[in-house]
Amino acid sequence: MSKLRTSATAPITVQSEIRAMSVLCEQVGGINMSQGICDTDVPAVVMEGAKAAMDAGFNIYTRLDGIARLRDAVAADWSRRNGVPVDPEHEVLITSGATGAFYCAARGLLDPGDEVILFEPMYGYHIYTLRGLGLEPVIAPLEYGTWALDVDALRAVITPKTRAIVLNTPSNPCGKVFTREELQAVAAIAIEQDLFILSDEIYEHFIYPGHTHISIATLPGMKERTVTISGFSKTYSVTGWRVGYLIADAKWIPAIGFFADTVYICAPAPFQHGCAAGLELLPPSFYTELAAEHDRKRAQTVAALQDAGLTPHIPDGAYYIVADATPLHGATAAEKARDLLARTGVAAVAGSAFFRKGGGENLLRFCFGKRDADLDEACERLRSLSSK
Repeated sequence: MSKLRTSATAPITVQSEIRAMSVLCEQVGGINMSQGICDTDVPAVVMEGAKAAMDAGFNIYTRLDGIARLRDAVAADWSRRNGVPVDPEHEVLITSGATGAFYCAARGLLDPGDEVILFEPMYGYHIYTLRGLGLEPVIAPLEYGTWALDVDALRAVITPKTRAIVLNTPSNPCGKVFTREELQAVAAIAIEQDLFILSDEIYEHFIYPGHTHISIATLPGMKERTVTISGFSKTYSVTGWRVGYLIADAKWIPAIGFFADTVYICAPAPFQHGCAAGLELLPPSFYTELAAEHDRKRAQTVAALQDAGLTPHIPDGAYYIVADATPLHGATAAEKARDLLARTGVAAVAGSAFFRKGGGENLLRFCFGKRDADLDEACERLRSLSSK
């Protein structure tokens, strides 16, 4: 065998369907509801905070765990909202986005060959990351359509090789918000089986009426075994800044931080200051208004999908909707997504991107975290399906 070849993991790592649809959408000048770009306006204090940091010379490496100002702000904010104290010096790590936090946590805490449980439908980048690290993703399906936790299905996939459970709440793609009772069930299993929880909570501020976000780390016995992952990409509309964070027990931070340093060095310095300014200066009303704004966009998109004959599953949180793609042409969800783009100029993601092979083939995912004008146009284009 030639030594000039790709790595053993490269062949299983292909361009995500999300990225593929974004490229196709750009080629036809369409409206991109496929990728969670979140192109709404950045809060002024966040933008000005980053600009001021650049002008003040904060343009060089920071500590690998981030600037003290941001770690302090993250700890204070999380403690205030969750009622659990956090040590900013030893329990907070600023990362290169939530994706970087997930990668470094998996790299620092898990070994190749370990099994890690994910709930289906699942976020593709979680499974890609695990596979790329030589870990074994194992799927526990949620109840289809209601997306309720199936405790028996979770227990059924646990083996002696299981080391962790990945939790995503609110979730991408279906917008599920795990209830307290569901989190208590997951926590009980994690304690019983001595498992880590990697909890991706990047959409924690996108919660809709009737639902409440709860961090599993706040439940009894869970703080020491939970890595809570979040960031600012979605909340402040700065997906290109790559500033995230994780909160974990002090004994895990050095191992995770080692990989944050060797892979990313640090999150961008001036953007850390911008995000710190947001946490320090934005009032609580900013976050409630953010949720209310997206609740309105959720209702608008749900109505448009219903008018188009693409029956939606209404999300509890986040800013995605999965919808039935039966009226569209094609044998697979990927073909249906391309049919929708060709007929309306609106890009969505094949539901199969979030399921095991053979699953999600009659679903599409739509992102409604868009500017008002773009969302208005996208909804009108979707409604045009009924006449085509």
